[in-house]
Amino acid sequence: MKQRKMNPPPPLRGRSIREADREGGHFGRIALVQTPPSLSLPLKGGGKSIPRRLFLTLLAGAALVRPRAARAQDWERDRVYRIGFLIPTPRKTPVVDALFDELRTNGLVEGQNLQVIPGSFAVQNDQLPTVAASLVAASPDVIICGPELPIRALQKLTQTIPLIGMTEDMVGEGLVASLARPGGNTTGISLLSPELDGKRQEILLEAVPSLRKLAILADANVTKPAHLKELEEAARSRGVEPLVRGVAKRQDVIAALKEVKSAGAEGINFLATPLFSTNAADFILQVRELGLASIYQWPEDAEDGALSAYGPRYSEMYRLRARLLMKILRGAKPADIPVEQPAKFELIFNLKTAKAIGLNVPSSLLLRADKVIE
Repeated sequence: MKQRKMNPPPPLRGRSIREADREGGHFGRIALVQTPPSLSLPLKGGGKSIPRRLFLTLLAGAALVRPRAARAQDWERDRVYRIGFLIPTPRKTPVVDALFDELRTNGLVEGQNLQVIPGSFAVQNDQLPTVAASLVAASPDVIICGPELPIRALQKLTQTIPLIGMTEDMVGEGLVASLARPGGNTTGISLLSPELDGKRQEILLEAVPSLRKLAILADANVTKPAHLKELEEAARSRGVEPLVRGVAKRQDVIAALKEVKSAGAEGINFLATPLFSTNAADFILQVRELGLASIYQWPEDAEDGALSAYGPRYSEMYRLRARLLMKILRGAKPADIPVEQPAKFELIFNLKTAKAIGLNVPSSLLLRADKVIE
């Protein structure tokens, strides 16, 4: 048989690796595929043939129709599922929208077969006892909650309503018995934050080799002293003086940022907590105006103007919350659902911000980034 001669793949045509990455590739994992000429499939009876590519597209589309219709049939007819939230995140945010989009895609639509108990978004710590009691009294089918303090408030009030939590360390905080067998009425997502806080600190120190004073901003309500001690020791081992500051309320964050700047800090590691990530735009702007290098928990923060971020995508964690919610609504028990952990992490640098604060990020670090914003 005569072998068809294949043309070589096209060159990058002057594009940089970074440009190729923006167009969908990934440095170190780029595959250039030469698409073969389209083949035709003859129709029965001698009619015109169908191009093979069109045939495969139609076949794939037909395969998708049935699962989507089946998703709507997963839910009991004429039943309205009732869910509650106890989270610091406001309702009208991209991450909460992602959660409801995931539910809607799978046949659960607010206002149709899904009802949300009102008054349980953007809940502050001092509101927890009252809002938690009201929520439990409403007896929803499931409550999505987190971080640590909201989950604890609910666990004190109910051992029967399923709770889907998301915290920095579900096991370390004593909220579940183990990742594989959480037990009780609580399951959810454990974000690996103690380990990631340390990794983010390493990245920031590598991004600013000359840094000699590093601010470590922590949530004073929940951060464990042992965790802070590990971060301090890691900084000192690299010849960097750590400036640890605990903040208990959102309105105190700006003052803490100005204080560490006055103390000589050149960079800041925002430890993982909704206290810093909920409506983070004000903090991102203040840090930039102070000329501080910084690293955050969520990749979206770097896309919104922070210098850098490393961690799982925030919106994907909310979609994962939605998938856990659906498992419980289909009849699974929280005690039998293993606690999830993020599997994909993104490193993002914002070179616009780097330029604004007069920082040249080492090229070796940029090459390791999943995304570089220019």
